[in-house]
Amino acid sequence: MANLLESNVAPGAPGIAQPWSRADKDAVGTAYSLSSQVWYTSSGGILTEIYFPDVDTPQVRDFQFIITDGATFYHDAQKDFDHQCEWPDAPALFFRITSRAKDQPYVIVQEVIAEKGSPCVLVRATLQGDQAFLDKLHVYALLAPHMGGYGAGNIAHRASTATGDRLVATRGNYWLALGADCGFGQMSCGFVGVNDGWTDIIANRRLPVWNYDAAKDGYVALTAEIDRAGKNQFVVALAFCVDEPTDITASTPNKALIAVSEALAYPFDGPANAYNHRAEFLRGWNDAVDAPFEPKAGVTGDSDALFNLSRNVLLAHEDKTANGALVASLSIPWGEIVRDLAAGYHMVWPRDMCQSALALLAAGAQDPPLRGLMFLAASQSKDGSFPQKFFIDGNPWLPDAKQLDEYSFPIILAYHLRQANLLGQFDPAGMVLAAAGALIANGPMTAQERWEEQEGYSPSTLATNIAALVCAAQWADAATAQFLLEYADFLEAHLERWCVTTQGTLVPGITQHYIRILPAHNNGAYIFPEDPDTAAIQMRGYSGQANTVVDAGFLELVRYGVRAANDPIIVDSVKVVDAVISKTLPQGPAFYRYNNDHYGQGNDGQAWYDGAPFGLGRPWPLLSGERGHYELAAGGDATIYLRALEGFAGPRRLLPEQVWDRPDLANTSFVPGGPTGSAMPLAWAHAEYIKLVRSVSDGRVFDRLDVVAERYQPQPGQPPRVRSDIEVWNFNRPLPAILARTRLRILWNAPFRLRWSTDDWATWQDTEAASTKIGIYYVDPAVQGVLAGSSIAFTFFWTSSQTWEGRNYSVATTP
Repeated sequence: MANLLESNVAPGAPGIAQPWSRADKDAVGTAYSLSSQVWYTSSGGILTEIYFPDVDTPQVRDFQFIITDGATFYHDAQKDFDHQCEWPDAPALFFRITSRAKDQPYVIVQEVIAEKGSPCVLVRATLQGDQAFLDKLHVYALLAPHMGGYGAGNIAHRASTATGDRLVATRGNYWLALGADCGFGQMSCGFVGVNDGWTDIIANRRLPVWNYDAAKDGYVALTAEIDRAGKNQFVVALAFCVDEPTDITASTPNKALIAVSEALAYPFDGPANAYNHRAEFLRGWNDAVDAPFEPKAGVTGDSDALFNLSRNVLLAHEDKTANGALVASLSIPWGEIVRDLAAGYHMVWPRDMCQSALALLAAGAQDPPLRGLMFLAASQSKDGSFPQKFFIDGNPWLPDAKQLDEYSFPIILAYHLRQANLLGQFDPAGMVLAAAGALIANGPMTAQERWEEQEGYSPSTLATNIAALVCAAQWADAATAQFLLEYADFLEAHLERWCVTTQGTLVPGITQHYIRILPAHNNGAYIFPEDPDTAAIQMRGYSGQANTVVDAGFLELVRYGVRAANDPIIVDSVKVVDAVISKTLPQGPAFYRYNNDHYGQGNDGQAWYDGAPFGLGRPWPLLSGERGHYELAAGGDATIYLRALEGFAGPRRLLPEQVWDRPDLANTSFVPGGPTGSAMPLAWAHAEYIKLVRSVSDGRVFDRLDVVAERYQPQPGQPPRVRSDIEVWNFNRPLPAILARTRLRILWNAPFRLRWSTDDWATWQDTEAASTKIGIYYVDPAVQGVLAGSSIAFTFFWTSSQTWEGRNYSVATTP
């Protein structure tokens, strides 16, 4: 049992509040083992956020070494070295950081892995240089815990054990323990910026003043001198545990301390026939995928290096308790200004997760996509919807945010697995049909599109909705399948009406093109007519006409088969995108999300945060992948887009969310085509690259759904398909008028009887709503043929509660 020392407790609580770390990571890692529930990241030459016991729970802000000669200089690991990060055993996620001191003749090399059988991170550090100089150096390990995701309220202790003194930290039931194979010399626990080891070393070039045994309830830091005794190589172990006794005051770090001791008992490296951590770590990654896909020769420009590493980067974003859960990124965008309770990207977005799962399928991994589908089925809300983003325990970050494409992607994933005969004994029918019902109940507009900012009719959202409904029909009974397909047809028939301007002015000579989104409401009131040429849009930092804002989301219509690549409006819209929201960077063509975007790094390098007036949207590499998929579908050459993505990944082979689009910015790391302070790696970007490589290798778009294309695209020898004449009325879309030649369908997600009249209530009819197996009920009043200028009036009797709606509605018919 460890003895937690408290004879010399640090004063000065709580210390200076600390944010998280930079989001542009140099590397991410984990052991490919369910027993090693720890994930770690690196940026700027140090370890940054470390997650345990789940992939969405950060426990450490950063871990680094401070080096001093004890008299004349000290070196901060981030500021005083030139760093190089590499993957010596790629595509295994073993990384090496080589840090060369800027003003002294030595180098420190850090090699980082995780112990395969426990949540323990191992860092082997090697000092290189003239031995006489190295003998003068003092090396200190500095750790900043943020236990349970909080910097505040942490407790640090020096722990006396039978195998030597360690440092531990805790908050609640979470514990960490830090040890070294050569042991520690001087140690101290202090409050950040008050009396922590970093502050002490800066002032004194060594750790002689504050040797506190404990620091309680604040922003704490743990510091220990590595007792090198002339050695130039040593191993540091950082392990975690959750201890949940009945009485929280009895919680101990023993399991973490045991993990440290056991990890340090075995060699970091060694002969292949002898047990060592590196060999076991590599074995796990080498066996991660049974039959990895091999791209066609010449498709990639780097001998498949980025493709193979991307596959493992995606695998590393999977949780190990909630198997199948894939988070969006092991980073917190602009983490250097974000503090506790950060809404980082270490959460599940159903959209991003399905992109990752499908990319893993494209890369030859068969089990992870199925695990992902089962995780989503278990995380689905009672009403069939999915939260916009949520922690792996199912708790949503924004409970009321609704994004209809995120209801659609799990259906599409299920369909791909069905077509690949990879569902095994899992039947996703219940999940699929419930999601389809939620999609219809909350549509036809979306409360947020894929950029999570605007409500209305989005081409990208509608593309996934249409595709998902057609896929869902494959699991439905005949009547429900017909209803699903008719609703998909209704959406498809309205694409151009909702999302295409006929009065475009962005590119001379092109008046007809897709817009970013058609807003559906103004201060809660439904906007009618649904007209892209008259609607206004209010965005962060921009107000104007909806038809002056474009994105490339309409390309999803081609990806999933809703529209052909040579559709004239698609072709003209691509020209608009290339003219308005593209940027040629040294790596190749890049694309902005949309014009007048304000989510991104400021021109002066300042970090973005919500509400900031200075943010500007930067190019997103994944959009180059989307453009490449279109080029392939159109019969062109997607190579330039593949090379752009490979260039954006850079020597680290990690793809960022956004890249810098301006000249080199002095005193920053920002260079053209390099990462900004947003998320890196972004799983969605790696997924897009994998799928583009697979698509080019196969000669067809991997995501294309033939069942969708066969329904909506002209087929050889077949007459053109007649568009649906259905107009849907529901409480989300309370249309005041329809064309006289259309068929009105009134629907809702509760059973009802419709009382309706076409002669201003002189007479009326009661019609019981037809039911479906997806919880949607509908009535098609017989109003076709009613003369233009007339109207239908109606109200609802809710059969479950046996109550009337209490008000009448009407829909006029127009020529």
